[in-house]
Amino acid sequence: MKKVFERPKSLRQAEFTYCPGCIHSIIHRMVAETMDELDITNRTIGVCPVGCAVFMYEYMNCDMIEAAHGRAPAVATGVKRVLPDKFVWAYQGDGDLASIGTAEIIHAAARGEKISVVFINNTTYGMTGGQMAPTTLVGQRGSTCPAGRDPEHTGYPIRVSEMLATLDAPSYIARVTPTSPAGLVKTKKAIKRAFENQLAGKAFSMVEVLSNCPTHWRMTPIESFKWIDENMTPVFPLGVFVDR
Repeated sequence: MKKVFERPKSLRQAEFTYCPGCIHSIIHRMVAETMDELDITNRTIGVCPVGCAVFMYEYMNCDMIEAAHGRAPAVATGVKRVLPDKFVWAYQGDGDLASIGTAEIIHAAARGEKISVVFINNTTYGMTGGQMAPTTLVGQRGSTCPAGRDPEHTGYPIRVSEMLATLDAPSYIARVTPTSPAGLVKTKKAIKRAFENQLAGKAFSMVEVLSNCPTHWRMTPIESFKWIDENMTPVFPLGVFVDR
């Protein structure tokens, strides 16, 4: 019998430790599929920092480096400059990229570093207890804002893609979400485009993925997907912001 769906070769035979229904698992598979399709696994170096994906090196069948919290773009920059023939990508969450790592991502993008970044935005610090993140929506509850985020005290959500799109150097910036069949296709296409840009020698690319956190949102996976579509996308519109 012909096999039509199987585990990507770039994904190890390891059981994910993510919460049931978490989009991290979907994106891991897409990254692995893309590496397979582009035949770059053997020359790929991935960088994962602190966050829910801290153990990503257990799942990906390529060389991986674990960076300090927020420093993945800096580490990826160093690797790419020293080993320009390698394919280098970073995988970051919103608490990591948009908070402690804000300077790193902005300046890597401003310099046009030839790296690819996958940015998972689930509006919370998932690994450490559901605290408010820079992307937490106004009124959204978290362990550090049990009454809901109040912009009078904590400001408004940071739109990272729009912010980086004001810079001259990036070659590709897009925001997607895999909450529907069409969204799955668009998400995979965006990741592949970001990877292809690096292979073509183009500057910085980033794909922002609107993700869920069923555990800290206290929802079922299906409810969390609906919440993304109804609450996150109005604040974080989907689309391509830079395509040079």
